[in-house]
Amino acid sequence: MQGHVLSRHAGWPVIIGAGLAGLMAALEMDGPCVLLAPSFTGEGTSSTLAQGGMAAAVGPGDSPASHAEDTLKAGAGLCDPAIVQRITEAGPGAVETLLRLGVPLARDGKGQLSLHLEAAHSHERIVFAGGDRSGQVILQHVLQQARKKDTIHWLQATLEGFHAPDGTMQGVWTSAGFIPTRHCILASGGCGGLYQHTTSPLSNRGTTLALTAWAGATLRDMEFTQFHPTALVAPGQTGRLSLISEAVRGAGAVLRLDDGHRFTEELAPRDVVSRAIAAQLREGRTVFLDGRSLPGAPFSARFPGITQACRKAGLDPDTQILPVQPAMHYHMGGLKVDQTGRTTLKGLWACGEVACTGLHGANRLASNSLLEALVCGQWAGRDVNTSRNDGTAPPPATVPARPTFTTDWPFRAEMQQHLGILRTRTGLENFLERTLPLARQNLCALTASFIGWAALNRPEQRGAHWREDTPGLQPPRHIDMQLTDLPL
Repeated sequence: MQGHVLSRHAGWPVIIGAGLAGLMAALEMDGPCVLLAPSFTGEGTSSTLAQGGMAAAVGPGDSPASHAEDTLKAGAGLCDPAIVQRITEAGPGAVETLLRLGVPLARDGKGQLSLHLEAAHSHERIVFAGGDRSGQVILQHVLQQARKKDTIHWLQATLEGFHAPDGTMQGVWTSAGFIPTRHCILASGGCGGLYQHTTSPLSNRGTTLALTAWAGATLRDMEFTQFHPTALVAPGQTGRLSLISEAVRGAGAVLRLDDGHRFTEELAPRDVVSRAIAAQLREGRTVFLDGRSLPGAPFSARFPGITQACRKAGLDPDTQILPVQPAMHYHMGGLKVDQTGRTTLKGLWACGEVACTGLHGANRLASNSLLEALVCGQWAGRDVNTSRNDGTAPPPATVPARPTFTTDWPFRAEMQQHLGILRTRTGLENFLERTLPLARQNLCALTASFIGWAALNRPEQRGAHWREDTPGLQPPRHIDMQLTDLPL
């Protein structure tokens, strides 16, 4: 289909991804746009898997300044303070947006919003819906509102490439044909599917990041991959692991070894808890999450979705401790963007997990991801509105030749071993020896090589990136990379 031009959509902005960030961008469009995704049910998006909820300073005694302070502390010196301030200040308004869109956020007996506490937050500030099904509930209601907007044209297809000669967007190749456009918003999610143990959709393997690199865009801080401390370990499990939300520990659950002893502070930042668990697992111990004695309601009443996953694995969280391990959960790195979501490629915006906005730094604070997706999706949509009204002529409706790539990925175990929680120079070099020769043809290998090369060039221990062979910190710096920076 690469020779077929979708002339009906020529010149329209194209939004790639139908998670929360992409949907919010589409809702902001003041003219016709194309929403491109493999599915429009929430399937395959990380947004719908989010359990805890969305962080926002709306509780008594809380403030955006306090939220910003917690975010900066978790980010280990690499957050952009201006972006952190701007997004945390937008938090209360983001909650109002969810309510306006009909999302039934949980409330207490007095009718006030109920709030979870999660690790490294100084206040209870996580709004949620559907118990522990926040992402699913939020996304379904936002989808319902988006379907009412007749200027959104839904195209069920996959992205196959960008046409951006001389660094300017001219169109996108899709499995349905070529769309000539000068305005594209990428909201395609992360790269957790590259790893053996992940809570992300396995289809999210960072291939769109590789395509942007081929088009000439700059990637930033690709080495920062966050591992959630508590993914459920089930006998014979394959594929995506079931997440046990940080809100469970916030509600009082504790981590224990097989002898019953506690060994770490459960509400420390995610990178700290993940490393503590990884160290115990490396010594041959088993780690359990104990939620049998939560204050107030029992586990099954407070976390019905997690309970369902546990029971499917033959475990009862009300009466049994749950075996857990860390799993790849979120990519802090991604496309380098400015405050409006503009990438270094003219005509390409990015929002959500695929973007590196400066909010998360070296380690994302819990439940800041849905906030970033909502707010930055809106900002990108509004900026495209301004750009599309500047009198720029639509691109010509011609179809250039499209390069072809492969996406098979047999190295999930190696990715876990060498680019997991604990890293060494030797391991990184061994990994890159296998992926770099494939990176010109294979999109997964290219994204993995960016992560590995950045990790090799950051010899320090900062946030989610932990080099065992180079203890300590260097002065804070970002690692910006383009395709030409890799030794391909």
